[in-house]
Amino acid sequence: MKERKIPKRTCVVTNEQYPKWELIRVLRTPENEVKIDDERGKSNGHGAYLKKDIEVIEKARKSKVLEKKLELKVPDRIYDELISIVNNK
Repeated sequence: MKERKIPKRTCVVTNEQYPKWELIRVLRTPENEVKIDDERGKSNGHGAYLKKDIEVIEKARKSKVLEKKLELKVPDRIYDELISIVNNK
C-alpha cells in the first residue's frame, strides 16, 4: 500500500520545514484584511506560516516578517490571538 505524503510548509521566522498541522497560517484575504486561518487551512488568500511557539511569534512581531511576506500592516491583535492559540493547544 502506498504511503500518504505528509504536506510540509516552511515557517517564515525559522525557515525550517514542518508538517502543515504543526504550523499556524496567517493570511491576507482578497479584501486586504489580515486574519488567522481556520484549522482546515483552506481559506482563500495569500498565506504565511508560523511555528506554534510563543518565541517564534514574538520574533515575528519584532522583525515584522509577516508584514513583509503579506505586504500589509499586521495589527497587534493578530499576534495576541496567535499567542492565545498557542497557549490553548
